[in-house]
Amino acid sequence: MSDITDTGSSSVAGEELRQFIERYERLEAEKSDIAEGQKEIMAEAKGRGYDTKVIRKVIALRKRDADDIAEEEAVLEMYKAALGM
Repeated sequence: MSDITDTGSSSVAGEELRQFIERYERLEAEKSDIAEGQKEIMAEAKGRGYDTKVIRKVIALRKRDADDIAEEEAVLEMYKAALGM
């Protein structure tokens, strides 16, 4: 393992490392901006009377496979019937 403080390749390794870190930091900033935008959308929806909890469930369902959803719903109905619900 080479020591980053060596003079030969250290400037190249240090610069490359700095680039990785800076790229990661930019993505972190973008992720933060996106999360803030999502919060604003939910606040706007809530302000117009929508149930944001249900909206989040719909979003999660849209990400899933239709067959998985149908199977889960069938099992849920079976459990509810077994409990007399």
